Amino acid sequence: MTTLRRPLVLSGFMATGKSTVGRIVAEELRVPFVDLDEHIAAQAGKSVPELFASEGEGRFRDREALAATPMLRDQLPRVISFGGGTMTVEAVRHLALERATVVTLTARAETIVSRVELLSGRPNLVAQSPMQRVRDLLALRREVYAECHAQISTEGQTPDALAKRIVSIATRDGLAMPLGGRSYTVEMADGEPELLTETLRELRPSSLLIVTDSNVRTARGAWLEAALRPLGALPRSIVEIVPGEPSKNLSTVSRIWDHALAEGVDRDAVVVAFGGGVVGDLAGFAASTLLRGVRCVQIATTLLSMVDSSVGGKTGFDHVAGKNLIGSFFQPNRVIVDLEHLSTLPARERAAGLAEIVKIALVDDAELLHALERDAERLASGDRAALRPIVRAAIQAKIRIVRDDERESGKRALLNLGHTVGHALEANGEYTSLLHGEAVAVGTVLEMRATARLGLTPADLPSRAEALLRRLGLPVSSSATEVEAAWPFVLSDKKRAASSMRLPTVTGVGRGEVITLTIDALRDAVLATCS
Repeated sequence: MTTLRRPLVLSGFMATGKSTVGRIVAEELRVPFVDLDEHIAAQAGKSVPELFASEGEGRFRDREALAATPMLRDQLPRVISFGGGTMTVEAVRHLALERATVVTLTARAETIVSRVELLSGRPNLVAQSPMQRVRDLLALRREVYAECHAQISTEGQTPDALAKRIVSIATRDGLAMPLGGRSYTVEMADGEPELLTETLRELRPSSLLIVTDSNVRTARGAWLEAALRPLGALPRSIVEIVPGEPSKNLSTVSRIWDHALAEGVDRDAVVVAFGGGVVGDLAGFAASTLLRGVRCVQIATTLLSMVDSSVGGKTGFDHVAGKNLIGSFFQPNRVIVDLEHLSTLPARERAAGLAEIVKIALVDDAELLHALERDAERLASGDRAALRPIVRAAIQAKIRIVRDDERESGKRALLNLGHTVGHALEANGEYTSLLHGEAVAVGTVLEMRATARLGLTPADLPSRAEALLRRLGLPVSSSATEVEAAWPFVLSDKKRAASSMRLPTVTGVGRGEVITLTIDALRDAVLATCS
C-alpha cells in the first residue's frame, strides 16, 4: 500500500476539482479528507458566501490561516482541499510548502466558468463579467499558484485519472523551492533513476546536453543510462570534463558551448548536470548563457552538491583572482538528490559535504546542529539512513533562505560562513591542497574564533563547531603563514566593499547575522587565532 509521508494539499482556483479529486485521493491513501471551506463553515455556523458578505475577504483569509495552520504543523497524513485564495496568504503558503506536499490543479478560465453552476455561491465571481473576473484573478494569482510541488492541468482529465497522478506525486519525497514562476522541486530519492526519466518526459526536450566528469561517468554511469533508456531515440550528447576544481574555468565553459552549438541545440533543449559542484556550476552557467538561456536539470552526485551547490541557482567558474568570481543566478527546472550516488563517493568527499551542512546549521538551524552532534559518527561513516534526514533538513534550511533572498542581498550571505577565509586558502593552494568543503571547515573555525575574539560570537561556540567538524573527519586549522599567503585572495572576495567586508557571523546557536568589519580588523583577528 502507498504511504503518505506528510499532509497533501490540493491548491488552485475554484472549480478545478480540488474537493472531488481530493476525496478520491484520500480514499486511495486511506487518510482523512478535509475540505477547508466546509471546515471553516462548520466552525463558524455560516456558509462561505455569508462569511464573505458579513466579514469581508480579509477576515475570511484570517479564518483560513487559523484553520489550516494546525493541520500543517502537526504533519499528520491527510488530504486538505484549500480554497482558491488560501495560498495567497504568504505565511500559510510557506508553511504548506515546507510541511506538506502541495499540488496545484489548473484549468482555463472558460472551463472554470462553465463548471460553476451557481455564481451566487462563489462570492469572488459576483461581477458584471464573471469570465473577466476569473481571468483577472488567475493573472493575479499566477505566481502564487506556481509555488508548489507539482502543477496538473485538469482539462480533459477524469477525476480518477487525476487522482492516480496525484497519489504518485504525494508519495514521493520532494521539497519545493518557491520562487514564483521559476519555482522547482528538489526530489529526494535512493536508487530511483526513474525520477529523471519522469522529469524529462515532463519537460519534453528537443535534445539533451549532458555534462559530467570522467569519475562520475565511470562510477554512476549505469544510473544515468537506466534513466535515459526509456526515452528511446531522444537526441543526446555528452560533454565529459576532467574532474576537480582546476577544470572550473572559462576554457571548460567554452568546451560546453562549442559542443552544444556544434550539436545544433535549440531553446527547447535541456542541459543535464550529472556530477558534483564543479559540474553543476559549469553546466548551470553554460545553460544560463546558451541561446540566452536553456533549461537545466541538476543531478547531484556528491554530498556537497546535494546540500549546497545544486540548490539555489548560483552558477559560475573561477578566475585567477579568486574562486567563483564570474557567474550568474540561474535556477534549474528540477534537482534530483539520489542518495545512492553516495555509495561510491570517497570518504574524504563525503566529509567535505558534511562541512556545508555544519555551516548552515550554525547560522540558521539549531535543531539540525543538535542532530549533527548526536549522529556525527554515523554520518561520517556514510550511513545513508542517518544521512537522509540530515540532507533533507539542510536542503530545507537553504530553501528558506533562498526563498527570502534569492540574489544574496541580505540573509543569503549567511551561507558564506567560512567561505571568506576558506576560499582564500583554497585558491592559494591552487585548488589541489584542500577540497572545497575542507577549506570551508577550516574557514568556519578561523572566522568563528576571530568573531568571538571581537565579541560578536559567543565564546563557547567556536570550540563546539571545531569539535563537531573534527568528529566528521575534517581539518580545522591553518598556520598564520598559510593565512598570510592566502590573504590577497580575500581582497577579491565578492562580499568586500572598499576596505570593509560583509562577514557572515554566528551570533548564537543556530543564529547568524551579516556584520560589516574592516578588512584589517578581520585580518588581525584571524591571524591572532592562528597563533
